[in-house]
Amino acid sequence: MADDSPADDVRFGLWYDLRNPAQWRRPFERFYAEVLDQIQWAETQGIGSVWLTEHHFCDDGYTPSPLVVAAAIAARTKDLRISTNLMLPALHDPVRLAEDAATLGILSDGRFDLGMAVGYRELEFEAFGRNIKHRPSLLEETVEVVRRAWSGRSIAFGGKRFDYPDLTVHPQPARAPGVFIGGMSPPAIDRAARLGDGFLSTQNAHHEMYLEGLDRAGRPRSEGAIYAGQWAIVSEDPEAEWARIGQHALYQLNEYIGWGAFGPPETTPKFPDAQSIIDAGGYILWDVETAIREISDLLVGQPLIRDVHFWAQLPGESVESGSARIETLTSKVFPAVRERVAAAKAPAA
Repeated sequence: MADDSPADDVRFGLWYDLRNPAQWRRPFERFYAEVLDQIQWAETQGIGSVWLTEHHFCDDGYTPSPLVVAAAIAARTKDLRISTNLMLPALHDPVRLAEDAATLGILSDGRFDLGMAVGYRELEFEAFGRNIKHRPSLLEETVEVVRRAWSGRSIAFGGKRFDYPDLTVHPQPARAPGVFIGGMSPPAIDRAARLGDGFLSTQNAHHEMYLEGLDRAGRPRSEGAIYAGQWAIVSEDPEAEWARIGQHALYQLNEYIGWGAFGPPETTPKFPDAQSIIDAGGYILWDVETAIREISDLLVGQPLIRDVHFWAQLPGESVESGSARIETLTSKVFPAVRERVAAAKAPAA
């Protein structure tokens, strides 16, 4: 099921990985409690969505159980949409994933969507007994099984990776979760266009490729939807902010590089310092006026965008520090963006 928000009602959201690195560690119980408090507060400030991601066997506690966290968020919020950006279906049984997501849909009164991608970290595939070479078919068959489960149809299925008998999954939610698919390579983006109810994008570079993928899949572009994750720091003084928090970003990106997110780790150099991240475009620094202009231009130029979301805080950064940037976004950036986009779309007098 595609996102049911009107095209001109874009949501603004927050992205969470719940990483708690050793050098900045606080008790996980306190950290999780602070994050849930932050999310509940952020909804009252106008935040419309929360996005949770998944990894396993990480020293910093990177979220291994996003659906459990999603249930806690659903219990603390009223209208906030909750989604994964993203989960790794190759590491899950599709029927159990469908059952848990359906339960979340019921508990949240239809506010949950399931975002996923093929994954890339060999350690995780090995630990869960999956062959990383099978990741495209693992994802594609998972999409088929979860959709059958949510529809009330039989899950009878015989594929390359999964085999299920003639059974039906219960209960089904009144609103089936949307299935969003992420990726940055051409095959992954084509897969999102062909199979997904929406595309999980990163840094806005692949939107046109997604539209072309919809064309190749024989789907009208009006059926598409983009959920745009941003790697941008927005502050009144972004350079000073970066000087304060850049070491957290350095940790974040170098960990991803070490896992193979951007190519073979043995041949992909790590960033030597925080400034090199900015120089390479790994993060973008925006002051308030720049953020208003950039986000407004993005939304006017690409009407398929349904959601724009930012990291709530970087790994090891305090929740209070992240909340200060959230307040800047909700009080100074997002209202001005809405006004500017509405004015751009208004018919000429």
